[in-house]
This record gives sequence, C-alpha cells and structure tokens, in this order.
Amino acid sequence: MKPYIKIAETKTPEGEPLELIEHDGTYMICSNGEQLMTSFSHGSEETLAELACAPFSPVNQPKFLIGGLGMGYTLAAATRAVTKKRAQFIVSELTATIVEWNKSHLSHLNPGLLDDERITVKIQPVQKVIRQASGEYHAILLDVDNGPSAFHGKNNDSLYTLKGLREIQNALKGGGILAVWSARGDKAFTKTLRKAGFDVSENAVAAAHKGRKTRTHTIWLARKKHF
Repeated sequence: MKPYIKIAETKTPEGEPLELIEHDGTYMICSNGEQLMTSFSHGSEETLAELACAPFSPVNQPKFLIGGLGMGYTLAAATRAVTKKRAQFIVSELTATIVEWNKSHLSHLNPGLLDDERITVKIQPVQKVIRQASGEYHAILLDVDNGPSAFHGKNNDSLYTLKGLREIQNALKGGGILAVWSARGDKAFTKTLRKAGFDVSENAVAAAHKGRKTRTHTIWLARKKHF
C-alpha cells in the first residue's frame, strides 16, 4: 500500500490546522482529520463555476467574486467558461499559504492559472470583500467550506444567514447570480435564500467526473431580481 505523505502544513488565521497530503498521485487538503478537498474529485466545483459564470459569457466586462481558492479548480473552470479579455476574476482566500501551495506543490493541477492577468487574489475574508461592494459583481461563487452546515471555519457561518445573504445581494448587479457549493442539501438554507429575495434553484450535481459518479453534491443558484 502506498503511503500518505504530508507535504506541508499551516494554520488558518482562525487557528485551524491545514495539511497538504499526497497519496498515490492524489493531493488532499485536510483539517483535524477531515478531508476538505481533493485533486481526485472536483467535478462539482467545476460545475459550480460553469453554472454561475457561463450565463455572463457574452458580457464585455463581466466581474466575478470567488470565495475560496482551494486547489484552483473552481477558478480554472470560471476562466474557461468566460474567455473575454476584460473579464475580472476576484478570488478571496483567507489563508495566504493556500495561494503559495497553488504556486508550488499544486501548480501542475492547473498550469499557469495564477499567471492569468484577469485574476486578482485578495488575502482576506470573502465577507469583507462582499461588504465593500455595491452592485458590482455579475456572480459571486462560494466554495469556502462544506456549505451552510460548515464544519471548518465557523466564521463562515455568517455568509449563510439572512443578514449575510442580503449583503451578498447588495454586492450583486441586478440579475446577478449567487452560486453556493455544498457537500449536501439543506432545505432550510433554500428557504433563507428565498426569504432574502432571491429566485432559487437547488441542484444535485455529480461530485466527480470520474470514479463513483453516483455520489452528488449540491449547488444553489440564487438570482437577484432586476428591480
């Protein structure tokens, strides 16, 4: 059996431990024994970007905010879905070391991604970036945790409250989309999105493009009304 190799470790600004682990060519980022993300299964993260960004591909200067860099799969899929040279992709990543890992240990997963001049990485909580904006983004993509029932980084909980969702709505343009990734469904969150004034769909999508395709994750698409 091939060993699990710890390549690097760090802590989030909240003090949560993070470990970068490699096993038989697959990379994992883990915290307290829980796997947060893996290079083996990332189909639903790519679907998140495609569903949120593709509707704005005809726009000349679309602007997107992505909460969480992870291993770069969501960001890479967003840049493929929207190829306009004047598109802007703002990435809010809480932990600077995650960005460093994407430039070093994980650079082969999405080669040249962070060299794209359309991308700006901000090392700060996505909540702060959202609060600084007003009618600015065509889409906001949240893949900062395991979804509304987060187990990692409890400060993320504020994103999924009625107050947090109304702040997101304020940051979006009319007709803009909030897309939220989750490991599982959550009917209560769907109700909260509707209470915040969004038009909502809750979608079960394949967790991976390979392996066990019967496993699903959940993506909410919440559109801000034009008025």
